Amino acid sequence: MVQAARSGVQNIAEGSKASATSKKTEIKLTNVARASLEELKLDYEDFLRQNGLVQWPPDHKYRKMLAAKRFRTADEVAAWIQWICLEDELHGRDGQNGQSGLTGRHSSNDSLRARQSSVYACMAANASLTLIEIACNLLTRQIATQAKAFEEKGGFTERLYRVRTSKRENP
Repeated sequence: MVQAARSGVQNIAEGSKASATSKKTEIKLTNVARASLEELKLDYEDFLRQNGLVQWPPDHKYRKMLAAKRFRTADEVAAWIQWICLEDELHGRDGQNGQSGLTGRHSSNDSLRARQSSVYACMAANASLTLIEIACNLLTRQIATQAKAFEEKGGFTERLYRVRTSKRENP
């Protein structure tokens, strides 16, 4: 999971740097970044499934809330998750009603700490999934924009070829 996340970030940075000389490489690296984040998304989905935790559907209220918040740091997201979990606990929503995403898998003999840990894990995984999906959607739009610019203007090599051809034709 760490490698997939790092690969996503690194390929975005490399693609951005490559854009000055090769639009083709920029598009390729942006695609690799998106693929890495899609891999990370599958890992989080596997985590939820393997631990008997519910994945938020696209219209889940916490998913919508998180997307609307537009946090800038992971610490802000973590604080929001803690706040949501505390709010649910204060209002008696223990996950059984699908708010936090726990299933009825846990018995009443489970300790409060283990239950809270499951709730936090579920919230964190779903929050991560939400943010990864947002990033993937943005990368898809960026790739489309890059491809359109490449089609219309060409890359560095094509621009050099046009300049050379123009100079040969009009010395």
